[in-house]
Amino acid sequence: MTSFEFNKKYEDYLEEGHYGLAINIPSVVEFLDEIFSKVLIHLPDFKYSQIKLKFNSSRVYTNLKHSAMNYWIETEINNLVKKYDNDNNANS
Repeated sequence: MTSFEFNKKYEDYLEEGHYGLAINIPSVVEFLDEIFSKVLIHLPDFKYSQIKLKFNSSRVYTNLKHSAMNYWIETEINNLVKKYDNDNNANS
């Protein structure tokens, strides 16, 4: 699944006027798809607006009141991006 497909799948949870997921790394999209499908979309009134990389670190913007969940998701994304970058640099 691409980031475009992810945003289409979860468009009912995307805040109006925002672009959603902007990281097109397969492992990141797969991780987010699992978290969204198993947890986040089951939370009352859950919405997301942006999931992106900024200054070499992920940023997750949602309407969750508990920032610990966003922080955990950002940490997991950072780990997946680092692994992706390391794997691609090793193959260069």
